[in-house]
Amino acid sequence: MTAAAEPAAPHDGAPSRRDSRPDPDVPRAVTSPATPGDRVFRGVLRLAGLSVFAIMGLIAFFLVLRGTDALRVVGWSFLTEQKWQTAAHNFGIAAVLPNGLLIAVIALVIAVPVALGTAVFIAEYAPVRLRAALISLVDLMAAIPSIVYGLWGLFFLQPRIIGFVRWLANHLGDTVPFLKVRTGDIGTSYTSSTFIAGVVVALMIIPIITSLSREVFSQAPQGEREGAYALGSTRWGMVRTVVLPFGRGGVIGAVMLGFGRAMGETIAVALIISPNFKAITHVLENGANSISALIALRFGESDRLSLSALMAAGLVLFALTLLVNVAAGFVINRSRSGSATAD
Repeated sequence: MTAAAEPAAPHDGAPSRRDSRPDPDVPRAVTSPATPGDRVFRGVLRLAGLSVFAIMGLIAFFLVLRGTDALRVVGWSFLTEQKWQTAAHNFGIAAVLPNGLLIAVIALVIAVPVALGTAVFIAEYAPVRLRAALISLVDLMAAIPSIVYGLWGLFFLQPRIIGFVRWLANHLGDTVPFLKVRTGDIGTSYTSSTFIAGVVVALMIIPIITSLSREVFSQAPQGEREGAYALGSTRWGMVRTVVLPFGRGGVIGAVMLGFGRAMGETIAVALIISPNFKAITHVLENGANSISALIALRFGESDRLSLSALMAAGLVLFALTLLVNVAAGFVINRSRSGSATAD
């Protein structure tokens, strides 16, 4: 019994008939030659993207260069000292940095629920005719200059909010320690406080968070909306299970952008607060401060060392904002819009 004949090997350099057929499991690469217009457009976009890093690097280099003298004088105590006595070489941001963070946190606590509720209403509940008017109104509010908000808060809001602030202190001060007002004249101890500054800043960042969140909510897939309705969901059920999960990443980005705006707000905060250099533990009392307001209020009267100290404070604020944006980008990448709707 003869053995089965082995198949003839293909000639050297010539692929077999079977090998010449494309593998159906491997996608075929589709390429097209780039036109000169495509190359120019790609180069412009690449240059624009790299220019952002270049500008940020130049800003950081400028702040480091101008703040080196102050940091060389006080060293690491710049981060722990609560006084600002540049003539005596005794200055730091240990008081103003937490105060600025506290103003931003109060602003976010007030602004985020209002902004998200407004965004959901405009995107999902508002009539078509009213929706266009509300979108224009929100965008217009985002374009109002900071000084207008500051003057409005100083002359209109502050005299009218003192009664509410006093009610908070009288009814919740014993339960919530940071809402307690310790001493001072009843007529003045509630003015120019961290809380009032936070309220004014909240009104400034509400349009930003609302506009960005509404844009993300409006892009929720129509097919998933209709699928939720087909399964018997109510409109709120559809919003809760489709729209909100889809816009999670965009909402986080909008909130972080609002936080950065609140941290860097200068004119409105400088008009409202009564500057001091001690850590704030009672937000309803008179007296507050922030790094941006400190720079604005002390810049005109600063000598060389004082100006260097202000630049060093700006460097700390710049680094903090950069860290917040990096953290926000990490959170957004882990919760991309629409990822949760596929569950």
